[in-house]
Amino acid sequence: MVRKRQALPSEDELVICTITKVFSHGAFASLDEYGGNTGFIHISEVASTWIKNIRDFVKEGQKTVAKVLSVDAQKGHVDISTRRVGDSQKKTKMQEWKRAQKSEKLLEIVAKKVNKSLDDAYSEVGFKLEEKYGEIYAALEEISTFGREAFSRLSVPEYWIEPVVQIARENVALPLVNITGYLDLKSPAPNGIEIIKEALISARNEKFGEDVKLDIRYVGSPRYRINVTAPDYKTAEESLKKCAEKAMVVIEEKGGSGKFLRDVKEEK
Repeated sequence: MVRKRQALPSEDELVICTITKVFSHGAFASLDEYGGNTGFIHISEVASTWIKNIRDFVKEGQKTVAKVLSVDAQKGHVDISTRRVGDSQKKTKMQEWKRAQKSEKLLEIVAKKVNKSLDDAYSEVGFKLEEKYGEIYAALEEISTFGREAFSRLSVPEYWIEPVVQIARENVALPLVNITGYLDLKSPAPNGIEIIKEALISARNEKFGEDVKLDIRYVGSPRYRINVTAPDYKTAEESLKKCAEKAMVVIEEKGGSGKFLRDVKEEK
């Protein structure tokens, strides 16, 4: 069970829940991220269409995403809605849930290595990372990339740091971004095609980061498309610019001309 700092969710929050009991007037659901505390879905909040049989829409054991309508902290009562959650919101929340589950498993492994409990892992390192990075998995991605630097300004006990860095680098796949730019190359020389080819080869052979992948494809005279895959947008943009500049330098040295377009819409 993924842990949350607070016992109950906040109003308007999206929550993961599991339907536990279904009645003619509504359904109860356990709030999976909040210690199994219960939320109630009134039949009017189950679906946006007319409901003849509520069991056509919700069933015991079904896991879904709901929006919190109201919270009575004193009574521990939470009203939730499934009809107010869009498909894209549901998909995003489910992905976050899966990431949170993976994060918890990794924290549990680290906790065993340092002879601590999972509760200790959350209180001493997990929640602190979550507060800084928004979610623990996002923090593990940063740790996988930057190592100890990702813990800067966090009061995390030293014995957690190296084990967390190790587990992140062994188990967390870094997200990649893809960007595209366009390059117009022209050469009036008799061997212009060879000059353009030389410019593109020089650009492709420039030194980029180990995690950067570059692909140059012919679109139609005089245009070439450059696709860059990198760990982050800054690296991708810098690599794209470097590639284009190198090609333009080479072709201009040979009497030709080059123009870089971040987007073909720039022509309009």
